[in-house]
Amino acid sequence: MLFLVATPIGNLQDITLRALDTLREVDFVASEDTRKTGLLLKHFEIKKPQIAFHEHNEDRAGERIIGLLREGKSIAVVTDAGTPGIADPGYTLIQRALEEGLPFTMIPGATGAIMAVVLSGLPVHSFTFRGFPPRKSGPRRRFFAVDAFSPHTLVFYESPYRLPAFFEDALAVYGDRPACIANDLTKMFEKLDRGSLSALLEKVKKEKARGEYIIVIQGVGKRDKTESEDDDE
Repeated sequence: MLFLVATPIGNLQDITLRALDTLREVDFVASEDTRKTGLLLKHFEIKKPQIAFHEHNEDRAGERIIGLLREGKSIAVVTDAGTPGIADPGYTLIQRALEEGLPFTMIPGATGAIMAVVLSGLPVHSFTFRGFPPRKSGPRRRFFAVDAFSPHTLVFYESPYRLPAFFEDALAVYGDRPACIANDLTKMFEKLDRGSLSALLEKVKKEKARGEYIIVIQGVGKRDKTESEDDDE
């Protein structure tokens, strides 16, 4: 059986009882980062053999995991933090399990994207998760443009090293919309900054970025969409 196990995104107290029970009972733990997962397992006094499973070895490691599942072994898949299968190789493993007819399930828990949307104060009736945008400006702007007229709140993950470039391109594509930066959620120095894209751009230019970032941007309103379409005519 394959278990997709959500782990804490910062605060170890957020791990669930089901997650701990599953990690104790499985035969192997497939980890995006064996060092980080090793610290998590050690904290909860769990000893399990690990299989490194990340974007650089997902084909080879995925084949090994599928082989073990065929043999009847149980495997827990964990990411560095949060829910596996979202912006990580877990998706490809799910596809392989489906193709092979192998059973799998999710042990739910913390997800940074959901927490960021709720805390942003922006509309939450519908939102689109976009994950990590491309690293270079041209592809990133084209990536943003897909949702230029979307009414849905947009959610992105981004590296601290690319925050200024992210906001420059977002401002160019989306205009000066309300947005929110969520930094190190659930950790000791959790921080949320809310404001217009232009104001947040100036802020990230002045501050030294560190940690993990989630950016939430408000979707286009009906009035804004009409005005933008009128400008194009």
